[in-house]
Amino acid sequence: MSVLKINNVTMQFGGVTAVNNLNIEVQEGRIEALIGPNGAGKTTAFNVITGVYSPTKGNVFYKNENITGLTPDKITKKGIARTFQNIRLFKNLTVLENILIANHLRINSNFLSSTLRMPWSNKEERQMREKSEMLLDKLDLLRLKNEIAHSLPYGEQRKLEIARALATDADLLLLDEPAAGMNPSETMELSSFIHNIRDEFHLTIFMIEHHMDLVMEISEKIYVLDFGQLIAEGTANEVKNDQRVIEAYLGVEEDA
Repeated sequence: MSVLKINNVTMQFGGVTAVNNLNIEVQEGRIEALIGPNGAGKTTAFNVITGVYSPTKGNVFYKNENITGLTPDKITKKGIARTFQNIRLFKNLTVLENILIANHLRINSNFLSSTLRMPWSNKEERQMREKSEMLLDKLDLLRLKNEIAHSLPYGEQRKLEIARALATDADLLLLDEPAAGMNPSETMELSSFIHNIRDEFHLTIFMIEHHMDLVMEISEKIYVLDFGQLIAEGTANEVKNDQRVIEAYLGVEEDA
């Protein structure tokens, strides 16, 4: 069953077409990837899915519901969360505070009840803290809960950003270049981490990534964009042997 369906989506900026008639179906419970050269339109596609942009034409469906044009906060409440190529943590807050902020998406207390410390608000705050600490424990980050986010090693910051996305109770996790800036050892660890969170939290994961070793190792299906067009899709073996993909990444000789 497809959990995410991008149906004939085009995204134009003035006279520039960043994504052109894109069709993608991400299957529930899988790890799938969107790849392509720089400027291919990958992050634009993610921005359309998450409501940052409303497409020029076409529709986005999540669990068969049309979410086209919804604002990012409403899409997150539906169960879609994302990370970014450039880490966007609350860098001067602690690890635990970063998770608590994400948890506020699901609470019922309002500003007044929180300010007056009403009993139900206090109870909800306690439950939220317990839930946040349980999440950090599952991801082996609880030992760092009082550390300031910007003081963490780069790989741990990446994990924290993913943890914050999970704290929204997401079912579909969009990862925008999660291995960016990582060394080979960190990338290998990230591969296991992504597998583990998919299984532990029963997620569907759709990611953009330039580290081909990571993509080929963990992706059950790969989509390839070039100049906004979908030029190939399939398994790792099918994609890496596709002539159009080879030409998009490596170019082609004029005499060829």
